[in-house]
Amino acid sequence: MTPSVPRTRGAAALRMKQIALDNQSRMIRCLRAKLATERRESAATKKEHETNLVALEASHTTIAGLTEIGLGMSNKIERMKAKRQHARESHMECHQKFQARIQAAEDTIQEQHLVIEALVEEKASLLQTIQGLQEENGAPAPFDDEWEEEPEEDPEGEELEDIPMGEGEIDDE
Repeated sequence: MTPSVPRTRGAAALRMKQIALDNQSRMIRCLRAKLATERRESAATKKEHETNLVALEASHTTIAGLTEIGLGMSNKIERMKAKRQHARESHMECHQKFQARIQAAEDTIQEQHLVIEALVEEKASLLQTIQGLQEENGAPAPFDDEWEEEPEEDPEGEELEDIPMGEGEIDDE
């Protein structure tokens, strides 16, 4: 059998309208399916966007925390540098004071050596005077053969050694 052929124009028009309605129904179903797919994709994109937003906020929080830690570390480093500089200055000041004390002690020791030498010379002079007076008076010399000069101390042996500027520095690292 052959498909039924419309017998009248009205039936043909009705059949054409039916075909058009069927086509529109298919188109509507297709568009609804596309709309549902787009909505699912939109919902997935929205959910992904929200997830990214949460991650971004967490990232911002982390960055802010790291920035704060970095600033704290920078401040701490600056304080440590200032302390180290202060320690170096203090060390240099102490070193200079110590060197000044050493120099003063060396000067005092040298002055004492000069005084001792002068006293030794004066003692020798007095002994000669006493011996001369005893000889003039005819008295026996009590210092004959008993007199021995004391060996002079080596002034270079007693000098304190200068501390070089580079030694003894505080090593902060």
